[in-house]
Amino acid sequence: MNENSRAKMSLGTEIATMLKSNVRDYAMYIALVLIFIFFGIRTGGLFLSSRNLSDLINQTGYVAVLAIGMTIILIIKHIDLSVGYVAGFLGAVSAILLKAGLNVWLVIPIILCLGIVVGIYQGFLVAKVGVPAFVTTLAGMFIFRGLLSLVTQGTGTIIVSNRTFRNLSNGFIPDFNSGGSIHILTIIIGVIAVILMTYSQFKSRKNMLKYNFQVSSKPIFISKIAFLTLIIIVIFSILAGYKGIPWTAIIVGAVLFIYNFILNKTKLGRYIYGIGGNAEAAELSGVNVRKITFFAFASMSMLAALAGILYTSRLSSATPQAGLGFELDAIASSYIGGVSVNGGIGKVTNTIIGALVIMSLTNGMNLMGVDISFQYIVKGAIFILAVAFDVRTRSGRK
Repeated sequence: MNENSRAKMSLGTEIATMLKSNVRDYAMYIALVLIFIFFGIRTGGLFLSSRNLSDLINQTGYVAVLAIGMTIILIIKHIDLSVGYVAGFLGAVSAILLKAGLNVWLVIPIILCLGIVVGIYQGFLVAKVGVPAFVTTLAGMFIFRGLLSLVTQGTGTIIVSNRTFRNLSNGFIPDFNSGGSIHILTIIIGVIAVILMTYSQFKSRKNMLKYNFQVSSKPIFISKIAFLTLIIIVIFSILAGYKGIPWTAIIVGAVLFIYNFILNKTKLGRYIYGIGGNAEAAELSGVNVRKITFFAFASMSMLAALAGILYTSRLSSATPQAGLGFELDAIASSYIGGVSVNGGIGKVTNTIIGALVIMSLTNGMNLMGVDISFQYIVKGAIFILAVAFDVRTRSGRK
């Protein structure tokens, strides 16, 4: 066997080992790519059009925000069933405040603070009183569903006319040349994203080598960067062909950055994973489990408030049906994104992919004219397959 053959075999073995050891994460990305290809073909390219992908981002926004918060809740082995109607109720409150004449930049922080208050109330019942999270948040689902009906029963749908508020989920970042066919600023941001991604990958590899951690070979590393660069270029090029980057993407990106930083770069993040792994051991190590639980629920309800704002902005109105099933999409997105059913494992970056999987299925099936009944069946099947795959792959590593 010559040197080239041995190198090819070594490279092939490395790729196989990498795929096997990271099968859970790669499967999720592969599934998303397959969904895009399938709906792209079945809709004659309509699914992959610039306009539809922009709509998909806007449709995914509120689910992605909810799923980020739900990821933390699930990591510490709790659950929050109230988030859908908390979002619906607080979205309706924001519409009422705007209709009363309050400034939009005053309304948004008020709604977010109300979300935190809701989270503190539920966190108190779970962490201090000891009521199980399932019971607490199920009661919250009933309570906030009733409150939503109460605030909308007089007028029904509450129309939002404030343009700034409506642009949160319907607007796009401005460009240098508003009349151009290509959104130049989006292209520039795409180039910057490639540069930052490449710098981050090289810096991470350098740090791992510095502390003698195992890293992939240079061919694999360069191939990974090239693949990520291609994905970024394609996405930003498609968006630049319509109206550019939606404000929803900016908002979700900011939330994702903050929570990814918290989970990976702070003591709070380590405590969250520690509690999820073994709450008793974490407490014996000096971690204040109650305080972390308070944070998780306050954070979840604050993000539910933000999701309510995005959803109300998207519809330009608040309706009595707002919030229905939101919690199910958030939970499904988290699990599809790799959160372990046993707690202690999960990444908010992967959760975003899970949200895209869920909403891409909905968007694609709507474009194909699939009946809503079958849509629920398909999403349920995908959900159970993802969780079953997660359980099997994780048990197989033990």
